[in-house]
Amino acid sequence: MNTLRKLPLHVVLVVVGSVIVVPLLYAALSGFKSTDELSRNPFGLPEHWLTGNYTDILGSGDFWRLLGNSTLVAVATCALVVAVSALAAFSFARFAFRGRELMFTFFTMGLMFPPAVAALPLFLLLRSLGLLDNPLGVILPQAAFGLPMTIIILRGFFRQIPGELEEAATLDGCSAFGFFWRVLLPMARPALGTVSVLAVVTSWNNYMLPLLVFTDSKWWTLPLGVAQFQGQYSAEYARVFAYLVLAMVPALALYSVAERQLVGGLTAGATKG
Repeated sequence: MNTLRKLPLHVVLVVVGSVIVVPLLYAALSGFKSTDELSRNPFGLPEHWLTGNYTDILGSGDFWRLLGNSTLVAVATCALVVAVSALAAFSFARFAFRGRELMFTFFTMGLMFPPAVAALPLFLLLRSLGLLDNPLGVILPQAAFGLPMTIIILRGFFRQIPGELEEAATLDGCSAFGFFWRVLLPMARPALGTVSVLAVVTSWNNYMLPLLVFTDSKWWTLPLGVAQFQGQYSAEYARVFAYLVLAMVPALALYSVAERQLVGGLTAGATKG
């Protein structure tokens, strides 16, 4: 009986999983074909497994430069957004001050603000600050756009920490920042892992901001490299598929490693708010 009750849920999970996995598998297999074979046999297994599409890209210095740029921007964005959000969420969760909820609402309103709307004023601001063709021109706006969601998740987690624990730390001579640094952050590792993964993956997939900021190709990130590669090899579909797969691998690897941490942190942050 329990199996029959869970059957619709299992069917939904299989359908959703197929929608996600099948395109990835198709792209990966297509990268092992020639363009001619891909046209003749788009859905079958490769007749001859060609590794040249992948090895040629991995042997290119341009790909590794793009990978390094994406890693630099993603790691810096993650460090900045987590550090600032953790301090802000601690203030919103553990201190009572006038206008706290109003200020928190102001931060949450950032979720309704699409980054594309700010493209023109952001470009003018970055140009006036001399941050065009500068990694900071991407890192700082990405961190700003990532603050609302990160603060919401961390605030919900911080509010679950019992007040008695903070009182005990205070009686032992621990300051507010000492409690935050020595007690709260170690206990918040699941939530910190969650927001770190979200920040890295969001930065890794960001196309608009690097396109807006970088005109010099030496600072291009992988999304820009994918667009440039697709335009350069528009007729060689198999090679384009190989490039897409290799560009996705780091983000997919990070997500697969941190999947349990990600789900656990989101659940913990959502139980109270």
